Amino acid sequence: MKLLAGKIAVVTGASRGVGKGIALELGAAGATVYVTGRSESAGPLPGTIGETAAEVTRLGGTGVAVRCDHHDDDQVAAVFARVRDDHGRLDVLVNNVFSAPDLARWLNRPFWELPVSAWDEVLGIGARSHYVASVFAAPLLFAAGRGLVVNVSSSGAVSYQQNTVYGVGKAAVDKMTADMAVELKPHDVAVVSLWPGLVRTELLATAARFTEDGRAVLDIPGAGEFDLGAAESPRFAGRGVAALAADPGVLEHTGQVRTTAGLAQRYGFPDAG
Repeated sequence: MKLLAGKIAVVTGASRGVGKGIALELGAAGATVYVTGRSESAGPLPGTIGETAAEVTRLGGTGVAVRCDHHDDDQVAAVFARVRDDHGRLDVLVNNVFSAPDLARWLNRPFWELPVSAWDEVLGIGARSHYVASVFAAPLLFAAGRGLVVNVSSSGAVSYQQNTVYGVGKAAVDKMTADMAVELKPHDVAVVSLWPGLVRTELLATAARFTEDGRAVLDIPGAGEFDLGAAESPRFAGRGVAALAADPGVLEHTGQVRTTAGLAQRYGFPDAG
């Protein structure tokens, strides 16, 4: 049974990585998924919005690719105007878009070595983009009568990871989740921050090296060697989002941080492998 059949979702930044994994699992549960991002053709990293949308449809949902540069508020507004024109409502918003390729240039560097623009990029396509999408989504979520917003964040909100601006951005997302929850709860809209673990994204794969015994590993400064075989798949996060979206008691989670592992234990789903 398709638990999300008839539901309408928007997943931002879903051409690859965690966003793609979430879009695919929402599609596999039967949802119509609007897939946003800038990648319409192949680039240095694999994955396009069209490819994700097509796979959503193949899995049993309906995928709709919508090109959107989340730096541009007018383009974001146009995404939700299209959803309004097509369906008149929205059931699930997943704020995932993030400037991961830009951040990769600044990993493990102290803040004084970064360009000041790093602040604007990481918090702009992250905390701000999540806020802007939520602003335009809110009336459509109200029209649905109940809904779910998932803000993809990380444990970098509470512990040092990667660099200063990364942590500030994730902490901002979690605080935004908590405060939005207060304002949205009277409308029966739940807001959750999702913390995936280390995920086998396309970007991470490019940074991996292979050992003599054939394992793909990532060298993490200060933490040593990490075997990517132990990392989560992007669809693991998607299964968590789909479980939340299908839960009639989802308001129990509103304003809270939830980990992918914790959701798997709560709802009883495995990783996708």
